Amino acid sequence: MPSLSTLYRTAFVTGVSTGLGRAFAEMLLTDGVQVWGTSRDAIRLAPLAERIGFVAVVLDLEKPDDAAAAYASAAAEAGGAFDLVINSAGYGVFAPFADIDCAVWQAQLNAMLSTTIRLTHLALGGMMKKNRGCIVNVASLATDFPLPYMSGYNVAKAGLSALTESLIFETRGTGVTMIDFRPGDFRTGFNASMLGKAASGTLGKDARVARAWQMLEKNLNAAPPPNDAARGLRKALLRQRSGTVRCGSFFQAHLAPFLVRFAPAWLRRAVMARYFGAN
Repeated sequence: MPSLSTLYRTAFVTGVSTGLGRAFAEMLLTDGVQVWGTSRDAIRLAPLAERIGFVAVVLDLEKPDDAAAAYASAAAEAGGAFDLVINSAGYGVFAPFADIDCAVWQAQLNAMLSTTIRLTHLALGGMMKKNRGCIVNVASLATDFPLPYMSGYNVAKAGLSALTESLIFETRGTGVTMIDFRPGDFRTGFNASMLGKAASGTLGKDARVARAWQMLEKNLNAAPPPNDAARGLRKALLRQRSGTVRCGSFFQAHLAPFLVRFAPAWLRRAVMARYFGAN
């Protein structure tokens, strides 16, 4: 199998301190791609900083102007534009929508959607000038199957998928490709950080909320490792084609999207309600 470094010499990957972003960065470095990887905390980049070809970038999606400046500086170091940009950073908030101050949801949308749009805008501008490159926006299977009590996350990921779909059309016939990467559950510790963004006491207010959390946590703890997602992305990058790539367990990546596409909405909602104990 060919190496990714024959197609992409440089890559910019957000959120590489843990989870899928970390797996993507390690996969690219193993293939000989030079990676500029980001985290809000420079200390969390220390393990990757020991790898040959890795450049640490401090970038906080909640600070859009600083994030744009950090990207521009990194792109200048890389020769004006990256060959590959993977927007992977993000976080979940698990809570009933009405129970949490709206500012929490607004902050999540600003960081995960608005700032990511800004980074995509910068990346695409540089790539179009060179007429080559690839942008991967890491959305989620929540785009197909929205998760209960994760309103902000669902909206941000659906918006990111919509952006990518728009840009697939706009880049058609050029040397730039766009990938809407939709991972399902992976064992990344994602669940451990979700409750920290909202009051953990929300679980005790409603038995349905507690049951939904238990199911989400069960799925995440039993999910495949993030390296599986990295292998899925690697295959997509080697194909050099724009499109939507779903990745995860057979049920999540194949059966669930099939249900969304062909089953009536009332049936999909009934299945979800039963699955997450909301009946």
